[in-house]
Amino acid sequence: MKQRRVALVPTMGYLHEGHLSLARLAAASSDVVIVSIFVNPTQFNNPADLATYPRDLKRDLDLLEKEDFKIVFAPHEDELYAEGFQSWVNVARLTETLEGAHRPGHFQGVATVVSMLFNAVAPDAAVFGEKDFQQLRVIEQLVKDLKFPVEIIRAPIVREDDGLALSSRNVRLSPEERSSALLISKGLFEARALFQKGERNGSKLTAVVHSQLSQSPLIAPEYVELVREDDLTPIAQAAPGARILLAATVGKVRLIDNLSL
Repeated sequence: MKQRRVALVPTMGYLHEGHLSLARLAAASSDVVIVSIFVNPTQFNNPADLATYPRDLKRDLDLLEKEDFKIVFAPHEDELYAEGFQSWVNVARLTETLEGAHRPGHFQGVATVVSMLFNAVAPDAAVFGEKDFQQLRVIEQLVKDLKFPVEIIRAPIVREDDGLALSSRNVRLSPEERSSALLISKGLFEARALFQKGERNGSKLTAVVHSQLSQSPLIAPEYVELVREDDLTPIAQAAPGARILLAATVGKVRLIDNLSL
């Protein structure tokens, strides 16, 4: 009897087209798709962000039902973090910069919960989107180092027609903030166009992004970095395999985005 291939799509719920695209990608190469829905408290370093993170399990289940994804793993917090919980998973160098520097403890929470999901579901593959590119690299390193028998499938960023990267947090943007948020992807696309014209100076490429972000008083950039994709090391000169990663607060909503050059 042929063993069925199982793919896991980890999410924190409030699903959108980006999440559904991950599930479709999983279905294309697997017999069974399991979508997990769990707002992981240990990856939030800001209690207010955790408290306002959008949640609507019924809505999520309805969306998955329409897409014909029938298996959902939605554990309660106590099922994963029982009383007395004290074990953590850390990935070192990849978590020391970018999101890791601005959100202490974030990747410890991510690596720990993903490890628990892998143990609970025992998938053959798991799909992670490139929008959270540092998280993707951390999970790839985690799987490699701890010998999880899980294939990590990368999924491309899904954007609105106007360029805004899909995010569950977008629902919290006011109309004015959403308009300002478009400057994020506009800056990234301008940097890539400049790279394609032959510019390799990292400072000039990131300056283009900063120039766009500065056009709105609603945007407060946290970082705009040109890095090597493999180890996320900042680089001064762009080359194939370079990517710009950024984080910015628009109003009170923190957004991340990135673009490969």
